[in-house]
Amino acid sequence: MPSISAKTYDSLPSTRVAFLGLGVMGYPMAGHLAKAGHTVTVYNRTFAKAEAWVKEFGGQAAKTPKEAAQGASIVFCCVGNDDDLRSVVLGPEGALAGMAAQTLFVDHTTASAEVARELYQQAKQQHVGFVDAPVSGGQAGATNGALTVMCGGEQAHFDTIKPLAHAYAQAVTLLGDSGSGQLCKMVNQICIAGLVQGLSEAIAFGQAAKLDMKQVLGVISKGAAQSWQMENRGTTMVDGKFDFGFAVDWMRKDLGLVLNEAKHNGARVPVTALVDQFYGDVQQMGGNRWDTSSLIKRLSNT
Repeated sequence: MPSISAKTYDSLPSTRVAFLGLGVMGYPMAGHLAKAGHTVTVYNRTFAKAEAWVKEFGGQAAKTPKEAAQGASIVFCCVGNDDDLRSVVLGPEGALAGMAAQTLFVDHTTASAEVARELYQQAKQQHVGFVDAPVSGGQAGATNGALTVMCGGEQAHFDTIKPLAHAYAQAVTLLGDSGSGQLCKMVNQICIAGLVQGLSEAIAFGQAAKLDMKQVLGVISKGAAQSWQMENRGTTMVDGKFDFGFAVDWMRKDLGLVLNEAKHNGARVPVTALVDQFYGDVQQMGGNRWDTSSLIKRLSNT
């Protein structure tokens, strides 16, 4: 089965790019860039994964971020967390060590606004642009080239990367200065956390009331209760199936970023803090790799 879906790509001049990080998101995102006609060099901590990507999509595999970045006009990145990001950007073998002046680094990692601002300044000292650009849409969005990209950085840098990012995205938006993309992603995760908990409680309530919950969801999804989570996860929650991509471990990482940022900006996020604890309960149940809709496992025997 192909790792990316068929998609119609914009006709753009071929650009030499690098992509760092070939996880469940980065692998198909880099694949869309290659399918769009760009020359792609990839780096992954496990080199065999990079070799497999090259076998599927062409291009080249590099053994260090620095090597991947050399000669690239734009370096894209999607890794795990702040520390992973620093490890591929900084140091003698990091991407910045291989990037020429006036090139761009685009970070799709969901990370802190703090590290985005830090790396923006580091890149600026080398006359390299830096755009924080976390994504939403999950593995399916990456595979289908239908992600939403939330960007922070300078307008000129955003204008350069936007056409290329549309290879794997349906929406690419600049929200403000460096760090704004990461802050927007935090807002996104706050919304999801509350929605999934509410949906979990509703389904568990309906099951306790002996309702046909698939029928109920079919009815209420046509009204004010409708949401992406209901449309895409409601029936699978009823069926007790939780293998759809975005894992509980990743969500807890993201909510940790939210809670840390809230301490700094004074925002009150009591529901988010509570749902984070609930995801901790799911981890204790062994659900680290279940998707985020598994919150219902705390409330139901499904």
